[in-house]
Amino acid sequence: MAQVGVVQPTFRSLSERLATGAGAIYWHVANKNDLLTAACDAMVGHALGQPVTDASPHETIRALALSLFDTIDAHPWVGSALTRSPLQMPVVRILERLGQQVRAMGVAEAGQFAAVSALLSYIVGVSVQNAANAQMGRALGGDREAILAEAAQAWSALDADAFPFVRSIAAQFPAHDDRADFLAGIDLILRGLSSRV
Repeated sequence: MAQVGVVQPTFRSLSERLATGAGAIYWHVANKNDLLTAACDAMVGHALGQPVTDASPHETIRALALSLFDTIDAHPWVGSALTRSPLQMPVVRILERLGQQVRAMGVAEAGQFAAVSALLSYIVGVSVQNAANAQMGRALGGDREAILAEAAQAWSALDADAFPFVRSIAAQFPAHDDRADFLAGIDLILRGLSSRV
């Protein structure tokens, strides 16, 4: 399933790729939502990979988060499927992998669910937003640097009293690295969790 591509899978595209009829696929999945959940589960399973035994919990969480970020960036429909089916197996897989690492960090049992929920929300939310930004960028012509520079110029012109922070970051905005910023957010969460252990 990992090779379905950037476009959201459909019964038609999947039957063509598998050289079978849609009826054969309906035998295994009842509807489009089930198809997307199954495809998403395959993508998430691939992104999570095999557990690494010699890495620290922090390193493992960073690697898992970045792998999911890259998967959603390459296949935006995965993020939509995750948010549309929050109680299904793809999310359960992510919860389990993150939860094992949060436990290994020594987070108290009473705080583990909140810690994993915060990580999951951040990972999926930021990844979905990043993928949406990339799609919007392609729709605007694909020149990321030019699009961000134009936004930065507009931000620099905002009222200094009403938007002092946004004006102060405008110069940094065109050169920022989405993946690095994403990992910086993961590190902030992990530092917060470590301080409570």
